[in-house]
Amino acid sequence: MELLFVDDSATNLKVYVTVAARIAGAHSQTFVSSAAALVWCENHEPDLIVVDYRMPAPDGIEFIRQYRVLYSQTDTPIIMITGEKDRQVRHRALESGASDFLNKPADPIEFLTRMRNLLALRERGKQLENRATTLAAEVRFATQQIAGRELETITRLMRAMEYRDNETGMHVTRMGEYAKSLGRELGLSAGEQHMLLLATPMHDIGKVATPDHILLKPGPLAPEEWKIMKEHAGVGHAILAGSASKVLQLADEIALGHHERWDGTGYPHALKGTDNPLSARICAVGDVFDALVSKRPYKEAWTPAAAFEAIKRATGTHFDPLVVAAFFRCKDEIEHIWRRLTDAEVAA
Repeated sequence: MELLFVDDSATNLKVYVTVAARIAGAHSQTFVSSAAALVWCENHEPDLIVVDYRMPAPDGIEFIRQYRVLYSQTDTPIIMITGEKDRQVRHRALESGASDFLNKPADPIEFLTRMRNLLALRERGKQLENRATTLAAEVRFATQQIAGRELETITRLMRAMEYRDNETGMHVTRMGEYAKSLGRELGLSAGEQHMLLLATPMHDIGKVATPDHILLKPGPLAPEEWKIMKEHAGVGHAILAGSASKVLQLADEIALGHHERWDGTGYPHALKGTDNPLSARICAVGDVFDALVSKRPYKEAWTPAAAFEAIKRATGTHFDPLVVAAFFRCKDEIEHIWRRLTDAEVAA
């Protein structure tokens, strides 16, 4: 324990140190200059401070005020020793942050007892702080475990999709990366960007209920087949709805809304403009881009340049203009994601 004594009387300091020597584990630091003591506090955190009131500037009250403000030390106990009987002095000292008072000449037994009591309170405060730190670490660990289980759930859901859809796992991986980049460009927080990275790959989970002859058809769908295909948005919502997981809640709104259009002509609810959640509007752009640049049984892959041009033409009808603007701001990054993960797909 570090004890700091500040008094312009060297004799008084000797008395304080003698009394403090009876406290096990205590180490005393003394200053006859309050200004010098404040400088010392820049690099030290005492467990208890004893300061005289009447000293050359700064006096005891100003010393306490500066110590509390400059070093943000609100928990350090401070005893002010004063010969003043004026209540105003005590009130000012309390307002500045004094913890206790002693009148001169200080009784050694009372002085020792008060120091011990304040040090005991200080120690209990540290124990509570350490316990709070430990609990916070335990909460972080538990949260990481929960996040790990959520990620495993997402991975398994996507694996199920890979068995049915003619799109590969790299499509859903690219979708998450596109969404994260767009989220950043739109000013979303790092946490929100990460949520998009995890949730967006589940946009088409409802296709697990789409019959194979429709899902895997190598040509245009007939009107009745297209009607069934469009049901995957509602099915995805049914699969994901009602979860306590924030990631699955976000995935739910993406699955339900990623085929809505900015002009209100999309499905399943013909939502217009910002009535459709931002997450779904983000997914809509990435999904169309990736579909255009990917080869399908019914079409050849478009070049990225042609796909970007198609996105631009659909601004304000199919897509949210703000999302498209963000998409073009990170155009090079989007194309890099597509090339990198497409190459990984081919290599696999």
